[in-house]
Amino acid sequence: MSVFDTLVGQDTVVQRLRAAVRAADNLLSGGDGTGMTHAWLFTGPPGAGRAQAARAFAAALQCTHGGCGECASCHQVLAGTHPDVLYVRPSGLSFGVEQTRELVVRAASSPTGGRFRVVLFEDADRATEAASNALLKAIEEPAPRTVWLLCTPTAHDLLVTIRSRCRLVNLRTPSTEAIIDALVTRDGIDRDRAVAAARAAAGHLERARQLATDETARARREEVLTIPARLDSLGACVHAAARLYEIAEADAKESTAALDEQEKADLKAAFGEGATGKGVAKAVRGAAGALKELEERQKRRATRIKRDAYDTFLMDLVAFYRDVLAIQLGASVELSTADRDADLRRVARSSTPEATLRRIDAIMECRRRINANVHPQIAMEAMTAALYLG
Repeated sequence: MSVFDTLVGQDTVVQRLRAAVRAADNLLSGGDGTGMTHAWLFTGPPGAGRAQAARAFAAALQCTHGGCGECASCHQVLAGTHPDVLYVRPSGLSFGVEQTRELVVRAASSPTGGRFRVVLFEDADRATEAASNALLKAIEEPAPRTVWLLCTPTAHDLLVTIRSRCRLVNLRTPSTEAIIDALVTRDGIDRDRAVAAARAAAGHLERARQLATDETARARREEVLTIPARLDSLGACVHAAARLYEIAEADAKESTAALDEQEKADLKAAFGEGATGKGVAKAVRGAAGALKELEERQKRRATRIKRDAYDTFLMDLVAFYRDVLAIQLGASVELSTADRDADLRRVARSSTPEATLRRIDAIMECRRRINANVHPQIAMEAMTAALYLG
């Protein structure tokens, strides 16, 4: 058992990280630590496991056995509770300069356990320009035994001055077979269902796990994939966009509702709600400000989760048209939407490869518009009209 066993289809990356862990141990023993550095940049497409790889590496750096996966240190890092690992995941669409400065100060403190102070920064591309400049200074002048682990989709998502000071770890899309094996052996999922989910997820492990275990997720994907065959008028386009918006909103709401309520309950309990005695009234008044701040953070997180939901379903549509294009060109490739074979072939027969490429471009333009704060439903209405008109 090892912390690196959770990484699917990333054998080359695992070898590099194991070598770095050995170099880190050498550094702690008084050696030169050749092969270890203070800043790492984990990149890769959605579903490749950037954050998982960074977390496994953090656990291995804190473990005296190179990431055994069994000791208390490994369990703490993987659970997100290790005192020497700072976990950062922007709750909103951006990460500001004040938050970054606070993080830099915390990162500069000495590790309590004597090994490393590790900063695991997921979605580091969400840092604002000012925040990126503050982060650059910390990486240029690192504190002793502080290790920065940054995660972004591509290296170009960060300032060139930051990425030039990081060692790049580029993860690749896991193969369908690797995902099937993980679902069957680690999650105990029936093989037939695992095969269907892995193909539908197109290399995204967590999406595959969701589709294999969540009937609602499968049903929503199925409804999204019926859209191309139903666009037979501009009225149908408006209806399809409205429904796509509703599906994404419902998906996001379900993802946030339970978490929001638990956070509010925990905060109220921490401030003594329901308790009696001296000082309770003052504590409850103090909770009002903290609750308002929590609600603001939750709103920012909800916006990010909604964006992620829109993106998931838009990429399902991209996968559909990619398969249409493969059929039109006679390409011998695995189809991630093969369960919609009749619709795929109907759309393929009724259009040209050039029209299919225009439709894919329309979906990608919709993604860009949503990221630029165009109202999602309006952006999707323009998209569905473009899909209909070809």
